[in-house]
Amino acid sequence: MPELPEVQALVAFLDERLTGRAFASLRVAAISALKTFDPPLSALEGERIDGVHRHGKFVDVETGGAHLVFHLARAGWLRWYDEVPKTPVKPGRSPLALRVRLDDGAGFDLTEAGTKKSLAVYVVRDVADVPGIARLGPDPTAADFTLDDFAGILAGRRTQIKGLLRDQSVFAGIGNAYSDEILHAAKLSPYLLAAKLTPEQTEVLYRAMRDTLAEAAAVASGRPPAELKDAKRRAMRVHGRTGETCEVCGDTIRQVIFADSTFQYCPTCQTGGKPLADRVLSRLVK
Repeated sequence: MPELPEVQALVAFLDERLTGRAFASLRVAAISALKTFDPPLSALEGERIDGVHRHGKFVDVETGGAHLVFHLARAGWLRWYDEVPKTPVKPGRSPLALRVRLDDGAGFDLTEAGTKKSLAVYVVRDVADVPGIARLGPDPTAADFTLDDFAGILAGRRTQIKGLLRDQSVFAGIGNAYSDEILHAAKLSPYLLAAKLTPEQTEVLYRAMRDTLAEAAAVASGRPPAELKDAKRRAMRVHGRTGETCEVCGDTIRQVIFADSTFQYCPTCQTGGKPLADRVLSRLVK
């Protein structure tokens, strides 16, 4: 799933190419991806694009009268074309969800792999009309998001910090991968309760969050969409690296499997050398 750094890179890429152009056509291939009906998708055709913005993991293409908003979910992606294919868009088993053509012939496809379809497209007059945007928490990379703000959010929450970091109503834009990376950098267990963090741990976590996201954004910056996934994978220190050696301490990176996802961590760096039981709500193995 693309998270804040990759979505920000996509937004910068699109903003450079879309702003000042106009929508020529928008064609849906996966009807389930379109979550709104008023205004209709066709209302965007001919509209000039004023800019492209990010809200958490949502991409917002703004025109004078409406917004094309999309969320790539777990398996969605964007494919850019300098010249959009002229083949007709047909609903079917293809990964294609939406094809957008601009007035200069360039454009992009939104695609989604796999059978579980979660990619979402909205056409709205106000971005606050998108439910996922309306309930977003603060942007953890914002210049005015301070340590005091962060500490205030964590105070009294008897919630595991792994889940709290990736809760979009708490912090907008952090997902499974970067929460793993942040906690590894902070040397904290994913199961530690937010309410039990000391002031020193809270500050370490805040700095790790800001630094990790800033470093990832720098890695993603300037890259075309086709390169973002591989660049993200290469930069990961623990996420997706089960069984590999931790570059910090030399221990073996472990994973926990739960529901329909997994997370990774280093026992020596994060849990005092103790492996976590392979259940999301379990305690440390004695």
